[in-house]
Amino acid sequence: MAAYNVTQSMSRKGNCWDNAPAESFFKTLKAELPTDTSGCSYGQVRGAVFNYIEVWYNRNRLHSSLDYRTPAQIEQLLTQQSVAA
Repeated sequence: MAAYNVTQSMSRKGNCWDNAPAESFFKTLKAELPTDTSGCSYGQVRGAVFNYIEVWYNRNRLHSSLDYRTPAQIEQLLTQQSVAA
């Protein structure tokens, strides 16, 4: 794992804090991208997931945890604040 600069989770069994964000995202992905992948190639599924994340989730979908803004809007706001500082 060290070759990829990734640190493995060290929380104990039953601690949900490491997995909660990922599980929440995948629940949302499954609900908002209802795609039947039975006849799709790997590339088609990968393209659909990429479009969901980059086009819809990051640029259009409002997030309640971000005060009903998109991740792209928050990134732009933080960039502007860091440049102004």
